[in-house]
Amino acid sequence: MLASVFVVAACGLVYELVAGTLASYLLGDSVLQFSTIIGTYLFAMGVGSWLSRFLTRQLPAHFLRIELLVGVIGGLMPALLFLVSAYSPSPFRGLLYGLVWLVGVLVGLEIPLVMRLLQREYALRELVSQVLTFDYLGALGVSIAFPLLLVPRLGLIRTSVLFGLLNVGVAAWALWLYRGELLRWRAHALACGLSVLALLVAFVGANHITSWSEDRFYADHVLYAASTPYQRVVITQGRAGRLDSIRLFLNGNLQFHARDEYRYHEALVHPAMAGFGAARHVLVLGGGDGMAAREILKYPSVETITLVDLDPNVTRLFSQQPMLRKLNHDALRSPKLTVVNADAFQWLQTRLDDAAAEPFDVIIIDFPDPSNFSLGKLYTTSFYSLVEHTLAADGYIVVQTTSPLIARKSFWTVVATLESIGLRTTPYHAHVPSFGEWGFVIAGHRPYHLPTGLPDGLRFLSAPTLPLLFDFPPDMARVPAEPNRLANQMLVQTFEAEWGEVENNH
Repeated sequence: MLASVFVVAACGLVYELVAGTLASYLLGDSVLQFSTIIGTYLFAMGVGSWLSRFLTRQLPAHFLRIELLVGVIGGLMPALLFLVSAYSPSPFRGLLYGLVWLVGVLVGLEIPLVMRLLQREYALRELVSQVLTFDYLGALGVSIAFPLLLVPRLGLIRTSVLFGLLNVGVAAWALWLYRGELLRWRAHALACGLSVLALLVAFVGANHITSWSEDRFYADHVLYAASTPYQRVVITQGRAGRLDSIRLFLNGNLQFHARDEYRYHEALVHPAMAGFGAARHVLVLGGGDGMAAREILKYPSVETITLVDLDPNVTRLFSQQPMLRKLNHDALRSPKLTVVNADAFQWLQTRLDDAAAEPFDVIIIDFPDPSNFSLGKLYTTSFYSLVEHTLAADGYIVVQTTSPLIARKSFWTVVATLESIGLRTTPYHAHVPSFGEWGFVIAGHRPYHLPTGLPDGLRFLSAPTLPLLFDFPPDMARVPAEPNRLANQMLVQTFEAEWGEVENNH
């Protein structure tokens, strides 16, 4: 029974982590999702612990039934939520919190019942010490294994089902251990068998469930889907199989559509690169798809490109998969390019200690929008100060800066943040049909001057039309905004409020 405490604690934490991860995938990658899921779950556990006082008879039978319910409901929770979100997204949030509440109450019942069962063998002082020790050890083991091993190897559905089977295994152990005390032993044994069967079917069919639900959720055929230690990566393609119908999603958020990504990446790269003149050393932060590197390689003067992207699975995918290599023109295999898979913040901090490190002429920052605090730190004064220390005296930084039309204050907050560390800024915007009006900011120690020429073969930008990107109409004009600092990360809250308003209106 003490060993079962370890299992019970591990399973309970897995269901909590699974629910939080699912919420961030399907409701938006935000600290809000994890915070509210954890709060709901912990409160429900408290309710469950309080309710345990009313279970006075047949404690082994109650414990067995609760383990079966936790195993089946918690184990099948992600599969059910994936199916519901694909078939009818509107009830997803209510069902998610309802299941989290139910599982939390059941998990809250477990430990009090275990302690009362073990009172037969241990004194109270020893009992509390033993149970809490095994409980915390189980939580520790899972908290490490969940992001590093379980989700990358098994995925969310199979991870949850596996731990559901462990809960049912504890029920089966209780069935044998208390066989002399249980009434209707055969009925309990049948319930254990049916629970195992249901979970095994879900484990075997996990890929089909995920594929079907994501095909419906993303509308197009899912070419590739994987949960890495950092994010959920999904690549889709239109039913006709055209190269220009490929789309990349990270945690459910569109990163590019092949039909118009050239507009985004040309606008991101060329104003700064052509404005600098003859850049030799270029740094790309983010941009693991290789599209920005593709545009940089159009400049013969470029000698080295250093690309720092957190997720090795993304850079590996876009350097190996044939269709994706066509999109980035094999940029990630260029001998001029070096891929560094690391956290950009930490990599820049480490680079400061390298006295021999050469500065970069142009630094291109192509991160996802600041929808949570882990991304928001990459839009702070602290981060931009690190970037500025790696920039050549006459160099330029360019930052993708969300939509100045939809998230107007967020856009100008990034501008104010760059200016607060002593950089001169030149904001501009471009229309990308998949995103709408999209914003960028060039920053440096010297004023920005429009280039007189651009590389040949561009599909969107041209020297005569380039000045139009720097003209802001009244509905996108500058508004007052404070710098985004690491201590407050106000940008994340502003961004969520502005984009949330758009989603609510739809």
